[in-house]
Amino acid sequence: MIKLQQKAQSPEGAHTDEHLMELIQAGNYEGLQILHVRYGVILKAVSMKVLHNAADAEDLTQEVFVEIWNSATGYDPLKGRPLAWIATLTRRRSIDRLRKRDTYCRLEKRFAEETISHVDGWPHVHEDMAQNERSAYLQSALARLPALQRDAIRLAYYSQMTQREVAQHIGIALGTIKTRLELGLEKLAGFLGGFEDLLLDSKSPACA
Repeated sequence: MIKLQQKAQSPEGAHTDEHLMELIQAGNYEGLQILHVRYGVILKAVSMKVLHNAADAEDLTQEVFVEIWNSATGYDPLKGRPLAWIATLTRRRSIDRLRKRDTYCRLEKRFAEETISHVDGWPHVHEDMAQNERSAYLQSALARLPALQRDAIRLAYYSQMTQREVAQHIGIALGTIKTRLELGLEKLAGFLGGFEDLLLDSKSPACA
């Protein structure tokens, strides 16, 4: 932890901002201390305009000076004066913190609302998950059937058609549809391997 409150040994006005940045870039900690004394209050005010929270602004200002110490080599005097660089850095970090804070507050509020509205609904969640797993297992078994048998079963079970309606829909004889359904269901039961009761989840097609 960098103790920025420690008093600098050199007089605060004995260095230009540019010289202070050179000291910091050279690893001279006193340069950072003097910079903090000179601009700490100003940078906190910059942060306050964004965060509107004194504690957050104080923390962020400390973080900015730590970043200045760690990233001083990124400062280029040809691109602007030190104060402009650290003020821009402070504003950017303040905006970042504001976004994170707002996002956290929204998520916290949403979670609270969801928890309250669904506090009595958790059993249904587990039931839905189980039903989805059963449905996926059945669909996987259906996919292994020959296309003609699979289509007949889906029309009969999922579209709730009678065998006669399936025959008319496809345009083939009723006896052929009955055969396809019987063969398809027999194969499907084998694919399900002990989970044949899944076939009972859908209403059986009427014979006529």
